[in-house]
Amino acid sequence: MSKVYTDMNLFARADIQLFYWLFNKTAGRNCTPIRWISRTGDGHLYLLLGLILWMFEPTHGDLFLYTALLAYALELPIYVVLKKLFKRTRPCDLLRNFSAHISPSDKFSLPSGHTAAAFLMASLIAHYYPGFTLLVYTWAATIGLSRVLLGVHYPSDILAGASLGLTISLFSLSLLA
Repeated sequence: MSKVYTDMNLFARADIQLFYWLFNKTAGRNCTPIRWISRTGDGHLYLLLGLILWMFEPTHGDLFLYTALLAYALELPIYVVLKKLFKRTRPCDLLRNFSAHISPSDKFSLPSGHTAAAFLMASLIAHYYPGFTLLVYTWAATIGLSRVLLGVHYPSDILAGASLGLTISLFSLSLLA
């Protein structure tokens, strides 16, 4: 057996163990607050925030909206391609004797789209409105964690999503900011 294969197996086992450890924190608990946090990453708030800033914030509002629109126009197709390329089965569909707290929106788990979008938005907000940096990155990380706690993503899906969102945000900022 090759070292790369062995290392990948170790990584996959560690990812699954961390998933179970985190998910089991929700056993027998009311997950309504976790579902609510996850829903804040569905995308509706991003557009609403962009439009509000565009209409009412004269310093950076328009540039924020344009950068966000460019970033999401790039992120979404890349996210879809990565999902179809990796075809990683979600924990709720792969693991035995397991039931997620929500139904996932699509079949595959890598990368986490909610996390990608949240970190993309957090990065843009932190760039244009640095006073909110700690708040928005905490919010983005909480969205990512919620996806694991709800049983629809592995921790590595969250890391991949955060990396995707941050990369696309930085690229978009380099073009427009």
